[in-house]
Amino acid sequence: MDPVSYQKCDEATIKGQIVSVRGNVVDLEFPESLPPIHALIRSGEDGGICIETTVHINERHVRGIALNTTAGLHRGQPVWTDGSPLMVPVGEKLLGRMFNVFGQPIDGEAAPPGLDHRSVHQAPIELARRVTSQEVFFTGIKAIDLLVPLERGGKAGLFGGAGVGKTVVITELIHNVVGKHKGMSIFCGIGERCREGEELHREMAAAGVLPNTVMVFGQMNEPPGARFRVGHTALTMAEYFRDDLGRDVLLLIDNIFRFIQAGSELSGLLGRLPSRMGYQPTMATELAELEERIASTSQAAITSIQAVYVPADDLTDPSAVHTFSHLSASIVLSRKRASEGFYPAIDLLQSRSIMLQPRILGERHYRVASEVRRTLATYEELKDIIAMLGIEELSREDRRTVHRARRLERFLTQPFFTTTQFTGLAGKLVEVEETIDGCERILNDEFSEHPESALYMIGGIGEVTR
Repeated sequence: MDPVSYQKCDEATIKGQIVSVRGNVVDLEFPESLPPIHALIRSGEDGGICIETTVHINERHVRGIALNTTAGLHRGQPVWTDGSPLMVPVGEKLLGRMFNVFGQPIDGEAAPPGLDHRSVHQAPIELARRVTSQEVFFTGIKAIDLLVPLERGGKAGLFGGAGVGKTVVITELIHNVVGKHKGMSIFCGIGERCREGEELHREMAAAGVLPNTVMVFGQMNEPPGARFRVGHTALTMAEYFRDDLGRDVLLLIDNIFRFIQAGSELSGLLGRLPSRMGYQPTMATELAELEERIASTSQAAITSIQAVYVPADDLTDPSAVHTFSHLSASIVLSRKRASEGFYPAIDLLQSRSIMLQPRILGERHYRVASEVRRTLATYEELKDIIAMLGIEELSREDRRTVHRARRLERFLTQPFFTTTQFTGLAGKLVEVEETIDGCERILNDEFSEHPESALYMIGGIGEVTR
């Protein structure tokens, strides 16, 4: 631990001792007075072991969760706290750096000097200061911009099981959006692989966007306490840029399910009875405490894009259901589409956005998006008939709908910049007008003479060749 960042034991602190250590759960005794809930208790030779107060057991004992390893702790070991919660640094000097849950640099460089510190436990901004935007946040990804447009100052979720491309899509969004984003970006990795963090850091440095980005990681090898709090650390840094500096913030989180999972682990360690499907009984409250801090004011906005792992591809899982309720756009990734080779593997019928309205997007965009969705839905209904009887048994109009839908499905695939080294296809960024134009021409049967493969993995419709 950085020697500057810990509170030394002196007369002003509350002193106690360890009663028991059970994994990451530590029971502590304070004979004189109890520290408040969320107080950061320190122990160890240099105060490097941090324990967050979670429960007051009685008038002399508290139960806490360790935020780092408890190796070396033993009964009777002294602990101390000044009653303050976990404090993390905030300020412009954080830009271009990578931090852990404590706000300590993990990129091998020295900690930036002269920074203010703030508690990670902040209340959401008051309703009177919130504003709702009707501005769309375009990404250059055809399927998202056409059917699931993102809201500036809103929250978008990327839902999918293991291996369907959540991290690939969020990395592509970073590539397309961070460079042209007028504010700054914060990437928060919760319980994800160390390798992905290192790759992302290298790619952002190569793309030249790192100087406007802060990266915060609570990796999968860290205790659940660290994974549970790292999202609050990132949000505290984002709120400083929004409220104090008036700058727009793009907050990317990978993966919000790992936050819920860490809360579930802590709940089990604390001995609470689980609710449905084994999740913690406090899941809705804990998720709301994090999500409701992501909001916009009249000065600046925090726009959030979050990856959400869906256990067993079950969208009725409580973790997915509770996350859905906080979002303005839900992008569902489908294993079936991935197996058919449609990338990005977005389920175009299950994905939704509150921004898909004519008064926000304009009549033409809304009309084309609605017609695309209707065509794809009709094709989905006809698939069973085609499988049993063959396409020849359909009416002429239904056959036309099927041909249009199959071409639309292929046109809404797209080669990504972040996968060029694996696919050999150069990445494409497509403006929304070009996407609308291409879909409209396909719906008007302009490409009925072209093979379906001519529309697969291209950028704009102008790239179609016979």
